[in-house]
Amino acid sequence: MTTINALEPAVRQSSRSRDGKRFEAILDAAEIVFANDGFNGASMREIAQRADVAQALIHYHFDTKEKLFEAMTARQANAINNARAAILAKLVSAESLPSLEAVVEALFRPTIETGKRLAKGGGGFSRILVSIANSHDPRDQQLTSRYYDPIALKFIDAFILIEPDLPRKDAVWAYMFSIGVGMTMMAQTGRSKRLSGGACDDGDIEDMLSEIIIYACGGIRALVNQKREANKP
Repeated sequence: MTTINALEPAVRQSSRSRDGKRFEAILDAAEIVFANDGFNGASMREIAQRADVAQALIHYHFDTKEKLFEAMTARQANAINNARAAILAKLVSAESLPSLEAVVEALFRPTIETGKRLAKGGGGFSRILVSIANSHDPRDQQLTSRYYDPIALKFIDAFILIEPDLPRKDAVWAYMFSIGVGMTMMAQTGRSKRLSGGACDDGDIEDMLSEIIIYACGGIRALVNQKREANKP
């Protein structure tokens, strides 16, 4: 009896480990199926087959397709936004104000690096994210509000902190325009390489980031200068 009891914690740990792997496998499979087929076209059966689990296990962990979709969205959104928040917090807590370039890099780098990592694994989260961000569906708008609006507000505040002459309205537009670029480049479709004859490789994160930062900061500063000119006596 003593021997059996001593083994129980290890058995429970092994069971939790298997459950964790299955949980992640389901989310990985869901990401591919939702990206390929959309929410309405995705089937729990196909997700179960890709994850190599019983369909009943998906219902056990997630209950409904809606809850599975949210869990799949939350996993990547939290990873990206936690990284963004950590970098931004370090920047704004420094003794001197950060540069606009540093803040814009904090906005883009986690997104683009995650996009490249997921592309290698066959995931399609970038396509899902673009779809959610541009959707009028109440479910998708609720997900955007829950998982992306809080970090968006932090970056909008940071833009205004660095550029006090930037009205909040323009700061919001600056964020929206900038994040649109980031989501597009997260997908890494290779189109830029085709259009440029190989000169623009969207798989080269550092090169792409340097160009995006210049582009986004130029636009933000143009908004600031426009307001300054308009307010001159």
